[in-house]
Formats: sequence, C-alpha cells, structure tokens
Amino acid sequence: MRIRTAVLMFLLAAASRVFGGSVAVVEFRGAINQSSAAYLTRCISDAEKMKAECVVLELDTPGGMNDSMRDIVQKILASKIPVVVHVAPKGARSASAGLFIAMAADYVAMAAGTNMGAAHPVYMDGKLASEKITNDAAAYIRSLAGKRGKNAAWAEEAVRKSVSVTETEALKLGISDAVADDTASLLVKLDCKKFKLLSGTEVSINTKNASVVRLKMNTGEELSNSLQNPTIAYILFLIGIYGLIYELFSPGTILAGAAGSICVVLASISFLTLSVSAAGIILLVLAVALFVLEIKATAHGALAAGGVVSLFLGSLMLFSPMMPYFKISMTVVITMVMISTAFFAIIITIGIKALKNRVVIGIKSLVGASGEVKLAIDPIGIVFVNKEDWTAEASDGKPVGKGEKIRVVRVEGIKLIVERTGESAKEQ
Repeated sequence: MRIRTAVLMFLLAAASRVFGGSVAVVEFRGAINQSSAAYLTRCISDAEKMKAECVVLELDTPGGMNDSMRDIVQKILASKIPVVVHVAPKGARSASAGLFIAMAADYVAMAAGTNMGAAHPVYMDGKLASEKITNDAAAYIRSLAGKRGKNAAWAEEAVRKSVSVTETEALKLGISDAVADDTASLLVKLDCKKFKLLSGTEVSINTKNASVVRLKMNTGEELSNSLQNPTIAYILFLIGIYGLIYELFSPGTILAGAAGSICVVLASISFLTLSVSAAGIILLVLAVALFVLEIKATAHGALAAGGVVSLFLGSLMLFSPMMPYFKISMTVVITMVMISTAFFAIIITIGIKALKNRVVIGIKSLVGASGEVKLAIDPIGIVFVNKEDWTAEASDGKPVGKGEKIRVVRVEGIKLIVERTGESAKEQ
C-alpha cells in the first residue's frame, strides 16, 4: 500500500512538472483609482483561491491616487502566492503610483521599449507635494524596495527627483528582474523560480507549461472604472444638462428629463471622486445659464456667445493640465463645445420661432381671423368667425351693422374685439 502511494505521488509530481499548474494574468491599462484598486485586489484574491502558481499584473499606467495605490501594495505584500508585475506591452510604462506597485511585487519584468519611475508625489491640482509628503513617500518606497531586494537608493531618487529608467537600465540598476516582451517569454523566465513570501513561506513555481487564466473586470468594475474616467464624467455631465434643458422647454417628454437626471448624478459622483476644479464647474454652470437666458431673452446671440466662451474655458479648467491621467483631451473639449453650440443654437431657433408664431389652438387662435356680423354690434353683438357664433365688440366703440365683414384684433375672456374690414356681405 505504501509503495502504491509513493508511486502515485511521484506520478502526480511528474505530471505537475510536465503539464504545469495555472498562472493568473491580470491586464490593466489606465490611471490607478478606487475602482482599479478594487479590481486588482479582487483578482489577487481570486488567483489565491484558484491556487495559481503566481499572479501576473500586466501594467501600463501613468500613476494615480495615493490611497488606491497603497490598497494595491498592501494586498500584494499580504498575498499567499507570488505576485509578478509585468510592465507591458511594448511602449507601456509604470510611472508614479505604478512604480510603488512594482517595488512591492515579488518579481518585476519589463517589455522592450517600456519605462518606469517619475514617482514624485503631486497634489490633485498638479503642484508638487510638500516636503513632508515627499519624505513620507520616499521612506515608503525605500521600505518596499528593501523588502524585495531592489535598488532602494534609485527608488528614492525616483520619488525625490522624478527620474525614470528604460527596461535595460532598470535591469542593470537592480530595479527589475527580467526583460520579457510577452506573457509566454515571461513564464519561461519564471519557471522553477523560488520565492520567499513576506509571510515566511517559501514557494517554487512551475510556469513553463502552465495554463494562462486571464482575469478580467466584471460589469460592475467596468462601470465603476468608466465613471472615474475624466472624459466620460465630463461628457456625462454635458449630456445630462442637455436632457434637463430639453425637458424644461419640452415638458412631458419624461425620458429626456429622467436620462438627464441620471447622467448628472453619475457625473457628480465622478467629480467628487476626481476632485475637479471649482472654477471649472462654475464656468460650466455659467455657460448653461447663459444659454438658457439666451433662449428666454432672445439676445440675438450675445448671451450664447458668452456661453460658448464660458463652456470652453470651464472644460479646460475642469481638471488640472499637470495631471496626465486626470485631464480631457483638447479634441474632446472642442468636439463637445461644437456639439453644445449646435444643440443650443437649435433650441434658441425653435424658441424664437415659437415666439413669432401665433397660438394655433383655443380661442386666442382666432386673433387675425376674418368673419361676418350676424347681430349688429351696438355696443355688443354677435359675429360668425371660424364657423361659430361669438359675442363681439368693436375696437373703436362704434356700431357695426349686420352683414359687415370684420377681423378679430384681440380676445378678452370669451369676447372678441373686432374691427371693420370695409367690406359687406352679399345679400342672400
């Protein structure tokens, strides 16, 4: 029995070496924020549950929020399996907060044409952080680099002086462990590597023939991540305003108002998360107010022109231009300003036409209509207008004989005020 068990264990071990286990690969592109932190930490937990050989975080990020970065770092340090950061694909980067995540990993690889570094902390308005915050960040990255046997001195320089390195420089300086252009070549380099986790556990991984399991964002994470995209938040805000204004001037559509309200609420949530500029928000609101006033006052385009300028400036000032991951491209700004201008131009045109056109329903629609006196007006009489009899009074107060042609000049309650047209009805 013991011999059979020993043989079975040997065969299982051999099969493991031949076929390998599984490797979880998590791809992330974009800024580090609350939603991306939730996604990455969830994926590490899932990789642990599936008992993967290791989890590979394939990163291409310009950086992001400090609190979100620390959540990811803490999850990596507490991981029960090795965590590998792969700066990929070619041309990718792992800057700012991305460098901290890389320094926390058990193993760092970079694809050709990638770079890493530039980790000086900055405020949300794009200004460099105070010395106190910089010192804290420098100590933090020294600690992470020291734990993983990386070049702590260079890591501190990346924080204090915003230096960056290419994939080859990182390898020479002891910042990364390998150059690998894709997942397949990375797994070959990782095969048989031994890691000592911070928990003290030593593991040896088999990745050469491992099956790759790619962990992706679920629907909720995709929605949350999209809402923390500055461009999407900006577009949602403007679309929401359009919907509300359309509902205001076309009451009863309901759908436009409901959709607009939802968009504005979602945009507001995003703005709170992204810490937008108060000046930018004020200018956007001012732009909307000027457009609405133009519709109401018909100022022949003067207010609308001010709205366009305010909208453009507010769009530029909404997010700091110094924060590459929290700004809107000029192409998007110009496009949305043009769409907004066209939208309000149409609304203003419709409003002006509505003011010029007379009412076509109800008693007031009779203004301007012609008719005939049925019962002499002196001072009150009966006229036949629009195939109906109406009580009428002459506008000049003078009597109007039966059969004379009249025209309605105004309406007072249910009484028509009429004037002679100088014609008489033909005798029947």
